[in-house]
Amino acid sequence: MHRPFSGDSPPLNCLHGFFSSSSIPGDVTSSDPPQGPTPTVTSATLRRNFAQTTASTIFPETHFTDPNSLPSLQESFSHFIQAYPNYTDTYGIDRIRSDHYFHLGLTHYTCLDYIGIGLYSYSQLLDYDPSTYQISSSLSESPFFSVSPKIGNLKEKLLHDGGQETEFEYSMKRRIMSFLKISEEDYSMVFTANRTSAFRLVAESYPFSKRKLLTVYDYESEAVDEINRVSEKRGAKVAAAEFSWPGLRICSSKLRKMVTAGKSGSTKKKKKKGVFVFPLHSRVTGSRYPYLWMSVAQENGWHVMIDACGLGPKDMDSFGLSIYNPDFMVCSFYKVFGENPSGFGCLFVKKSTIPILESSTGSGMVNLVPTDDPISLHALEISRTRTESEEVDSCSSGIEFRGLDHVDSLGLVATGNRSRCLINWLVSALYKLKHSTTNRLVKIYGPKVNFNRGPAVAFNLFDQKGERIEPFIVQKLADCSNISLGQGFLKKILFEEEYEGVKDRVLEKRKNEQGISVLTAALGFLANFEDVYKLWIFVARFLESGFVEAESVRCGVHVFEHKSREVV
Repeated sequence: MHRPFSGDSPPLNCLHGFFSSSSIPGDVTSSDPPQGPTPTVTSATLRRNFAQTTASTIFPETHFTDPNSLPSLQESFSHFIQAYPNYTDTYGIDRIRSDHYFHLGLTHYTCLDYIGIGLYSYSQLLDYDPSTYQISSSLSESPFFSVSPKIGNLKEKLLHDGGQETEFEYSMKRRIMSFLKISEEDYSMVFTANRTSAFRLVAESYPFSKRKLLTVYDYESEAVDEINRVSEKRGAKVAAAEFSWPGLRICSSKLRKMVTAGKSGSTKKKKKKGVFVFPLHSRVTGSRYPYLWMSVAQENGWHVMIDACGLGPKDMDSFGLSIYNPDFMVCSFYKVFGENPSGFGCLFVKKSTIPILESSTGSGMVNLVPTDDPISLHALEISRTRTESEEVDSCSSGIEFRGLDHVDSLGLVATGNRSRCLINWLVSALYKLKHSTTNRLVKIYGPKVNFNRGPAVAFNLFDQKGERIEPFIVQKLADCSNISLGQGFLKKILFEEEYEGVKDRVLEKRKNEQGISVLTAALGFLANFEDVYKLWIFVARFLESGFVEAESVRCGVHVFEHKSREVV
């Protein structure tokens, strides 16, 4: 379950309705007609109000030094609703969780290590095979399909998109492309074993000789390491964005220089510079990155590759794919929220970009093979061609994607507002925990309370002396308390001159790079207030003297000596 591991402003119509009427400046709450023109409520005003409301409502001017003094779940939820009254508009998500993902309550396990979306619901798996009702590892393999690896030529597969796929694969592809708002007229798609395989396929097929690869990631990623390795082997010059301490924002001036390097005033069409890999936001810190970087890259001769694996459930609805038209896009589908059936990745390539790819035979692509469901899948083994596409509806009516259907039924505003409320409450609440020595228990890396932050937070815990408690230990103790947390390694951190003095106290070395090992909590679209409250209560227990040692003995975790890391 464990895996090591700020965007465009949303439109104003997504921000309205998030605050109570009394929280919007100039709002008239009386029955009398307004006098004069209604004041314009700007996006900046709404964001400022959001941060102010959070600060003034979530335990204002209060710090907790004793875990036994924390308010109850009910009292905390009351403060939460006071700060975010329109959270109640998202109760439809709670009903879906109760009806279709009830195992999350039965197991009393809180999964905070995964942002992505499952294709199916838990109730759907039980409908298929009632014997799996016992909540266990019996769902480690999906009963709906299995993944079969294949060796092939990516370019050839893309050029003959759909020619050899089964009805099952085509139905799967069509539903995913509909969910992501991707046009079959503009993009071809292949199934891959995972995200890393998709990155490697691009690296093996793109004409990297004397071209560049430029990535924007604030954390260590196996997929990024792989595309770096393969592309560099094939002649690419590899570069990466840096992130400034302490806010971990993109070093814009440096990235702009790398993106625009070599630009001249000539209007003559130039050879493409290479591939610009852009994740939209960090899966670890929750930092969102301006979409403008894609336009700047395209204007300066780059092919753009979007990593959509960490997107929120309806983020593609506001992404504006038709505006940016990336050359490559990668996404993945795995968990059913706590269980881990067979999953896969998806690689999309813009059809106008396919001709520039080089023929390369390798691994990474997969076939999706349906199981022997006598009711709905027995007719889906046949191959199809484009001329048979009109028959798809009648042949594939038995295939359901309830996970995606649930997300689609909720919409962008509900899912976005819900995760925004929960993650910002968690960030604010964590910062209310202090040792009696006034040292903070929690250090958060990246954005703090912020309307536009993503649904993930990177953090570490520190003892009364200011020494970091190893993330590995915290993660294991969280496991013992039925909470799944992720781990990440932040890197590419730039310390300006004013922060040079703290650099050696903050960074650690892993392999050939310096960075910071962190814990990460990520919220899926089914996360609720009880999930984040449970994490808060668990973290607060580290305020107790001797808690780590005692709990480690109880859980059988080996506590090894940890190097001092000062909170800066």
